[in-house]
Amino acid sequence: MNLPPKVTERAFARLAEIGAARQGQALRVAVEGGGCSGFQYDIKLDGPAEDDLILEGNGEKVVVDAVSLPFLTGAVIDFSEELIGARFVIDNPNASSSCGCGTSFSM
Repeated sequence: MNLPPKVTERAFARLAEIGAARQGQALRVAVEGGGCSGFQYDIKLDGPAEDDLILEGNGEKVVVDAVSLPFLTGAVIDFSEELIGARFVIDNPNASSSCGCGTSFSM
C-alpha cells in the first residue's frame, strides 16, 4: 500500500507563523528532474490546484501534485532550525542517496 506523505506538527506550526493560509496559499512540495543527484525538491508557497493531494493541519495546507506524489510515498515533511539556517526538509524513504544540501536525491 502506498502511504501518502506525512507533515509534522512543527512544519504546520511554521506555516501558521508565516501566515500562508491567510494569504490563500499552501506549502507546495514537488519533485523535479535535476540537481546533483538526479531529482530535486521544489518547495514554495503556492495556491492549491485541482488535482493536488492536500494535507491539512493546524489550519494550514501542504499540497503535492499528482506527478510528484509517487516520489514522495511515505515521506515526512518537516521544518528544521539549525545553526546554518531554518528550512523545510523532507525525509524520503524512496531516496537511495542524497546530496549534502538535502534538496537533491536519487532513487
